[in-house]
Amino acid sequence: MTEIILSNKKHGMLVLLLTIVLYILAVLGTIFFADEAQIAPLVLCILYLSLGWLPLLGLKVLGPQEALVLTLFGNYVGTLKGEGFYFVNPFCTAVNPAAKTQLSQSGDVDSAKGSKVLAALGGSSVSLPKEAVTKKISLKIMTLSNARQKINDCLGNPVEIGIAVTWRVVDTGKAVFDVDNYKEFLSLQCDSALRNIVRLYPYDVSPGVDTTGDGVPDEGSLRGSSDVVAARIREEIQAKVQEAGLEILEARITHLAYASEIAAAMLQRQQASAIIDARKMIVEGAVGTVEMALERLNQSGVVELDEERKAAMVSNLLVVLCGNHEAQPVVNTGSLY
Repeated sequence: MTEIILSNKKHGMLVLLLTIVLYILAVLGTIFFADEAQIAPLVLCILYLSLGWLPLLGLKVLGPQEALVLTLFGNYVGTLKGEGFYFVNPFCTAVNPAAKTQLSQSGDVDSAKGSKVLAALGGSSVSLPKEAVTKKISLKIMTLSNARQKINDCLGNPVEIGIAVTWRVVDTGKAVFDVDNYKEFLSLQCDSALRNIVRLYPYDVSPGVDTTGDGVPDEGSLRGSSDVVAARIREEIQAKVQEAGLEILEARITHLAYASEIAAAMLQRQQASAIIDARKMIVEGAVGTVEMALERLNQSGVVELDEERKAAMVSNLLVVLCGNHEAQPVVNTGSLY
């Protein structure tokens, strides 16, 4: 459905003043013609007093960044956009299928009662109270924060991940008529796109994993390439909600962690990896220190060491440099032989 913008409809104040003036004249005319016993004009005045309020139904007030989609007897008439006081056909009906949909996002909670309902249900999709429902469509930029999902990464490890999606309505015709409920449609597509992209990446960098689809292993990961992952998620969502008249401005990862059932094991794995890397660095440094010590002693000629003494010295230095605790010195007063 192509959006039709209704222009030159800002006649609300003129129609309101004219209706008030005609009502005053009808009241005065009723009194006057009743005294004069003029039946025909009196009937017209009474008839206007009975039906003269109908034009008031066509008065519409819009604030900044608001829109109103109108239908007349089931046919799409057009969309009012921009702040102003409008007058349209009194029989036009405003349409917004997502008016009662409450998501965990900015711009949805319009009353304290609505906030309590959202908090009680944990930010899921709920129906707003009747007094808080409006048929107006917000054109403001809003942020949708979907619930955290448990998804298996490309290595099969369960990962908990959550995203925040910044979006707005750009085509009210498509948003209202091409999908059943554009808010729920967006929420479902965000979940689907998130699963599709997360399954392509490992949580941490893993050898032999191709995350780009070019057949060449790379170093992409959910934790290390969060900006790239977020950009791919945004593109995936935009491709799916284009037909709903929505624009995705940004998608950001707000939560990323291993699932609780494997979090402890993965933490031990990371700790073991860190310990191995630290030990490797300590050993490399210790070997270099021993080589430097032997070279300096050989150059200075302070002592002459045979192979057995060198081996003993190397053993002692490695124990001192690689040990977890401070070494306890032992004074040797005799000879090695």
